[in-house]
Amino acid sequence: MRNVVVVGGGIVGLAVAWELTRRGLDVTVLEKEPQWAAHQTGHNSNVVHAGLYYKPGSFKARMSVAGNRSIVDFARQYGVPVEVCGKLVVATDEKEIPALNTLAERAEANGVPAKKISPAEAREYEPEVACVAALRVESTGIIDFPGVCQALVRLLDEAGVDLRLNSPALAIRAGSTGGVEVATGEDVVVADGLVNCAGLHSDRVARLAGLTPSAKIVPFRGEYYELKPERRGLVKGLIYPVPDPTLPFLGVHLTRMLDGSVHAGPNAVLALRREGYRWGDFSAKDVAEVAAFPGVWRLAKKYAFPTGLDEVRRSFSKKRFAASLARLVPAVTEDDIVRHGSGVRAQAMRRDGSLVDDFLIETARDQVHVLNAPSPAATSALEIARHIADQVSEG
Repeated sequence: MRNVVVVGGGIVGLAVAWELTRRGLDVTVLEKEPQWAAHQTGHNSNVVHAGLYYKPGSFKARMSVAGNRSIVDFARQYGVPVEVCGKLVVATDEKEIPALNTLAERAEANGVPAKKISPAEAREYEPEVACVAALRVESTGIIDFPGVCQALVRLLDEAGVDLRLNSPALAIRAGSTGGVEVATGEDVVVADGLVNCAGLHSDRVARLAGLTPSAKIVPFRGEYYELKPERRGLVKGLIYPVPDPTLPFLGVHLTRMLDGSVHAGPNAVLALRREGYRWGDFSAKDVAEVAAFPGVWRLAKKYAFPTGLDEVRRSFSKKRFAASLARLVPAVTEDDIVRHGSGVRAQAMRRDGSLVDDFLIETARDQVHVLNAPSPAATSALEIARHIADQVSEG
């Protein structure tokens, strides 16, 4: 291939464009919004994940461990704020210790620097934390992911890459002699190959290109609070609960950001629009599409009660949200937190109701489609880009 069109201007799409450019290909990047990193990347928790949660040998495990190093190196090289501060994963009940031990085993299998510590040792890092045991993970960090995207855009612009905002992919067809043609409304982009990094719309772009994707994107909104400035001292770094291994979300946690603010969350509720950052954001098309998908009903049958109901209740109740935080840091009260914002996770789901656990990348002739790249995709972006560039080169 000589030239490639990348659909999607989040961190994964921009990283792919940069990697392809470094390999000598001509690249065009299409982003439907008027700015880069407008959705998942721009509403990210800005945590550089270590890689302890993921099944050993999976894409997520391998790419997050390698990505933890490469994204930090990139940030330092190009002046993007980053801090490797470590984090605590805390068991607040004896019943959570087996799951904490499993995390410790996964960390060792994945090559993640982590060690089991006592409650007293945990309080040396976080004086206000409550736990019966904890895991200290040294390589977790905090970063400015939108800043990473800004650096990538500068590099791409300097390299002469064709960067197009306000350019949605409206139609895609195979070229008469190979390659693809992508209509944006203003123009038709002709290229030898296509890489779909459209995030929340990745399955729709795949269908536009003639692919029948093996999973459907179902949007979940994660809502955040933050500690009031005068209560930020309750948290020194990052405090996470032991996650429920049956769910794709890590649970409500506390994260000190680069500016010193402390974010709390997220919970997880079904969004009523693919870019639905509030309950009032509603799309009849998106809701109808979700309602018609059998996988959603099968998932609901399994998790709606009590898990899903608890998440919805917490969405509407500041008191419940604060209570979830108080399990980790008992000093946190309802009066200590204020609404901060939300993000939407593009979660791929199969027809049987199972959530796609790993990164999902599917290919067709002259095409690569990234169909599931939620967290830790931002951490892993440069590694995902290398993997995709290899596939493009092989194609």
